[in-house]
Amino acid sequence: MASFVTNFDSTLPFGVVCHDAGGTNQIVAMLKKLYLKPAWVVAEGPAAEIWANNFHNSNFADSFLWNKNVSAVITGTGWASDLEHRARSEACQLGILTIAVMDHWTNYKMRFFRNGKEVLPDEFWVVDDYAEEKIRYFFPHKSVLSIPDYYAERELAKLNPINKDTPDVLLYLAEPMRSDWGKGEPGEFQALRYFLDRLPFIGIPPNTKICLRLHPSENPDKYDRFLHSSGDFPVRKALGSLSENLSDCRWVAGCQTYAMTLALRSGRKVFGSLPPWAPPCALPHQNIIHIKNLIAE
Repeated sequence: MASFVTNFDSTLPFGVVCHDAGGTNQIVAMLKKLYLKPAWVVAEGPAAEIWANNFHNSNFADSFLWNKNVSAVITGTGWASDLEHRARSEACQLGILTIAVMDHWTNYKMRFFRNGKEVLPDEFWVVDDYAEEKIRYFFPHKSVLSIPDYYAERELAKLNPINKDTPDVLLYLAEPMRSDWGKGEPGEFQALRYFLDRLPFIGIPPNTKICLRLHPSENPDKYDRFLHSSGDFPVRKALGSLSENLSDCRWVAGCQTYAMTLALRSGRKVFGSLPPWAPPCALPHQNIIHIKNLIAE
């Protein structure tokens, strides 16, 4: 990956603002790997628990402490809230360096647009070639810094390789789609139903156990009613950490969540569950087996 020189000086105080799980995991892994500690952290939503679990003595703040004379602010780029957008906007007005960490491959333009106003960071930090290519396409005049995917490195180090003792389990990775694709039902439920309907045709043993892992942003009881009526293929919730769930499965399925890429890198066979009427999968990884391409509709 190519890279520009960053203007970030890790010897000066900096702040961190994050909400969604993906960006938070990347930022946490990076800071721990490089032994960096922010002057303050504003973490809401799924980010709050992730930070608390990783940094027990973090300097949590209820608001952006610009009066602490920070030189830069590092943010995620989630769109479940406007927290990170507001931080970049305020920092920009004060001449503070803004850094956006990209952990995904979707909706790049929309992530920096709120209430009719686009606010771009001074620098984009990316962890793979795919994201770098997209950033350079959408924002050709912005600085891009390529950093190692420390989060993936950390998680992959925890995974057990597939061997003869790996149980016949398929792990389904849920995630909110934030669209009903014109059918009046959240897309994540459509995709899960599509997957279960076509499960007999994808070439896994009939006695395979199906475990559903919720996305960190989803309510624990979100799928309860659906799972209660899942028909011929009973599905149970996965318990434990992501690395534990991936270690205890042979196959993985999902729509387009980042965790699918970890499964690929660990040698698991990964199925894409987006139905034919949904937009194409945003994950650019060629080894994902898209069920809609296996089966004639």
